[in-house]
Amino acid sequence: MNPALFLGIIALIIGVSLRYWINRRKFYRRSPMGVEGFSSYEKSVVTTFFEGSLKWISFVLIIFGLLMLWSYSKKESKEKRLVPIKVENLQ
Repeated sequence: MNPALFLGIIALIIGVSLRYWINRRKFYRRSPMGVEGFSSYEKSVVTTFFEGSLKWISFVLIIFGLLMLWSYSKKESKEKRLVPIKVENLQ
């Protein structure tokens, strides 16, 4: 397996999983009125900062994964275009 393909797939899986996990936590933290509930102000600040940082990391991983898959597809299409030409002597 090509390293670009492997890294692209792994980065995409990790990035999308992080986004899903963060959004799921945010959804279950909401009350029926739609307000996020925290037990203290400090917990609110730390959790929000932590989730915001992880969202940026997941965004970077998704972009990295897409770029790796794009570079893999470009390489594969370039290799398919190169067709060896057989030259014979006409003597």
